[in-house]
Amino acid sequence: MKNLGNMLKQAQAMQQKMQEMQAELEAREVQGAAGGGMVTVTLNGKSELKAIRIDPALMKEDEREVLEDLIKAAHADAKGRVEREMAEQMQKLTAGMPLPPGMKLPF
Repeated sequence: MKNLGNMLKQAQAMQQKMQEMQAELEAREVQGAAGGGMVTVTLNGKSELKAIRIDPALMKEDEREVLEDLIKAAHADAKGRVEREMAEQMQKLTAGMPLPPGMKLPF
């Protein structure tokens, strides 16, 4: 039973750290870019869109499709960065805690 008690304490401590980490990540902003920086997208740690910056040179009617593609690419870049940062933080959080194969946090 002592092991179970220790595991519960460890799980509670990890849950607290996860909540703190999630709050910290939500406050962070990550930028993604496309078109050599002509379009940048800023997301928070929850992958919510916070800002878009578009180079004025792209604001032409005949560049509309290019602009749309660049916005999507910049968003995908930023979202990938958010996901990698979250994965890195989760790896730090769960270091040393054995998890069954294939199990990922948060549940």
